[in-house]
Amino acid sequence: MSKTFRAWDVDQAWLLPASVHDFVPAGHIAHFVRDTVREGLDLTGLLSCYDEERGYPPYHPAMMTALLLYAYSQGVYSSRRIARACEERVDFMAVTGLNQPDFRTIADFRKRHLDVLKGLFQQVLELCRTAGLVKLGHVALDGTKIKANASKHKAMSYGRMKGAEEKLAAEVADWMKQAAATDMAEDRAQGSDRRGDETPDWVANKARRLAKIREAKAALEAQAQAAAAAPRGQDGDDDPQAPSKSEPPPGVPEDKAQRNFTDPQSRIMKTNDGFIQGYNGQAAVDAEHQIIVACDLTNQGPDSPQMLDMTDRIEANTGTMPVQLSADAGYCSEDNLRGLEERKIDGFVATGRQKHGTAAPAAGRAKLGSRRAAMAQKLADQGHNSPYRLRKQTVEPVFGQIKQARGFRQFLLRGLDKVKAEWTLICTVHNLLKLAALSGACP
Repeated sequence: MSKTFRAWDVDQAWLLPASVHDFVPAGHIAHFVRDTVREGLDLTGLLSCYDEERGYPPYHPAMMTALLLYAYSQGVYSSRRIARACEERVDFMAVTGLNQPDFRTIADFRKRHLDVLKGLFQQVLELCRTAGLVKLGHVALDGTKIKANASKHKAMSYGRMKGAEEKLAAEVADWMKQAAATDMAEDRAQGSDRRGDETPDWVANKARRLAKIREAKAALEAQAQAAAAAPRGQDGDDDPQAPSKSEPPPGVPEDKAQRNFTDPQSRIMKTNDGFIQGYNGQAAVDAEHQIIVACDLTNQGPDSPQMLDMTDRIEANTGTMPVQLSADAGYCSEDNLRGLEERKIDGFVATGRQKHGTAAPAAGRAKLGSRRAAMAQKLADQGHNSPYRLRKQTVEPVFGQIKQARGFRQFLLRGLDKVKAEWTLICTVHNLLKLAALSGACP
């Protein structure tokens, strides 16, 4: 007697229409994201953008929002990959209700509504607070460097710009001189359908490159003049902008100052794996359930200037300052420690890099009687029982989940404002997944 197998008839038509609720299990996160967007978020600001009655009906903005949030939760960021998933993956179909927007529609929706999508962070954070995921007993602050949508090889230093500008200007001027001198001869040689003085492609390319270099050079000079006009810090050796003997005169860029031609607002930044062309994403994370309670992004490499702004964002987002706040040595300065005191926050900020076998980070350049020295002593007295130990286990896993588990290692958009909104969307999805885990939704 032969074995009986289950039927496999790919040509069998369904008698009853399928329901998107049956595409994935009842507890799947696709249902959670879709239903949260439909029932838990206020999309009035998004819907108000569609006030034109004429034209073909667009895809529903709530569906497009749910699609983006779900795609980001699954580590799918490219508009082309999202569009392909809408055609091939049943979990995406459960979110879209079998709608299949093309990649241009998805990309245009994301760019058009960046500001509104950025505002969803506050709403999702409020849902997390209502669910009891935010306590603000201890908050850890840190930054992570993420690649920009630009190559570091498309950047040029101010010193090279000066040399390249002179060289290209001389080449273009020389060609123009030759063209004027041989105008009539070239006209006869080229025939009646061409003037003979058309700019060759190689000259046009160099002329465009010269214009790019001059534009970037002028931007660096404007930045240097703005920095020279700005007031200096008062922290002495804590001030990263303090002038040195090797610096050029005020208002003149350093020769090593660079500007990228693809994304001029991105910067060369140092990471543990070398230098990247990127941005510095900031996140303040609540220790209770690793909820991001404040986020921001900057094109400055140092973390220190971001601390007080981030603490104020925590209060703006939640209405309350955290009881404790921890941060690594990159945030330690007299101004920051003074700011934590003024805000009545119990700070735990490393004063230097911790060496193996030591109980607390070294005091570094702390002066006797300074707040830095007092912080170093505070960490040393509490030793391994200090709340500072919560820092790494609170904020570092969040960056690991974003960059490793969900594969977000490079921004798709260009320009500081757009990249800020993209980073906020990433943080919104992180909090949404924490909320989904509480509800028991499966990936």
